[in-house]
Amino acid sequence: MAYAYLPILIILLLAGLIGAFVVAAGHLIGPHHPNERKGQPYESGMVPYGPGARRISIRYYLVSILFILFDVELIFFLPWAVVFKKLGVLALVEMGVFTVILLVGYVYAWKKGALEWE
Repeated sequence: MAYAYLPILIILLLAGLIGAFVVAAGHLIGPHHPNERKGQPYESGMVPYGPGARRISIRYYLVSILFILFDVELIFFLPWAVVFKKLGVLALVEMGVFTVILLVGYVYAWKKGALEWE
């Protein structure tokens, strides 16, 4: 049974080795002529002003993580809907429980004010 996964393991190892080789070769062979002008941030041809890294509100990250969380979870609805008639009533109950868990998380985030943008 474990032999069935051997081709996948070989592909993953080859992909890792090729990726490491390409990065190492680019670092060893590539040109390295740093200077002050190349180190400046690009601002559409304008002279940059202020710091290159600006502070971003933690709300941005919180909203983005919540979006990814709920978006990925909602992807599970499509395959379920495609084979809904074949699965039966038990699958309907399980999807109902899944939906309730998602709604509880959504309501919790909403009540905590995580979805409000100031």
